[in-house]
Amino acid sequence: MIQIEHLTKIFGEGTADECVALKDVTFTIADGDIFGIIGMSGAGKSTLLRCLSLLETPTSGCILQDGVDISTLRGKALIDAHRKTGVVFQGYNLLMQKTVADNVGFPLRLAGKKKAEIAPRVAELLELVGLADKASAYPAQLSGGQKQRVAIARALASNPEVLLCDEPTSALDSLTTKQMLALLKDINAKLGITIVIITHAISVVRTICNKVAVIDASQFAEGGETKAIFAHPQSNITRLLLGKDEAREA
Repeated sequence: MIQIEHLTKIFGEGTADECVALKDVTFTIADGDIFGIIGMSGAGKSTLLRCLSLLETPTSGCILQDGVDISTLRGKALIDAHRKTGVVFQGYNLLMQKTVADNVGFPLRLAGKKKAEIAPRVAELLELVGLADKASAYPAQLSGGQKQRVAIARALASNPEVLLCDEPTSALDSLTTKQMLALLKDINAKLGITIVIITHAISVVRTICNKVAVIDASQFAEGGETKAIFAHPQSNITRLLLGKDEAREA
């Protein structure tokens, strides 16, 4: 379980360029959820993902994972926490001069695993994401959907408890988007891994996410069961995202 409690992130605090990216955000992600975090561009979604992935340190508040505030960890404890969280970045972040197999095995090499351990794990992951025949290919030879599958396989390499996905369908066509969401749903079912999806697309959340949190202007607007939130939205921003308001009130 991930409990986000009163999370605030301020860039340039106390300066003329101070920017409040997140303000007093609180919600809970349960084990096994496919959890959507949705909002307009600039709402604070990506900053929230960077805090969850320990790439940013919150200004205040906490992120409890299995009861431990991961935002306070340092040293080996921080490294161990990183390994419990896989991240699929927008833009894939693949090593272009390395093969697909090398890209997927990269986190394992960083962790000091031996070649004899890495090879079968890479083969298993490529089979899982439907790229068993692309192990020797290079990223430039892949489609956007295939690159995304490699990024997912790499994020799963260290058996994380949580998979964070930043706009995983933003660069994909509609058919590939459907295939990608089906893959994530399959991974959630087979591995029991908690998946958190950052997106601005209502269709993605409606298709795959059992829970949702709506972020607006750096703050939590509403959240809960996806079907209930979308059937009876309480906030202006959710109604706008659903197309139920013609324009947002000034």
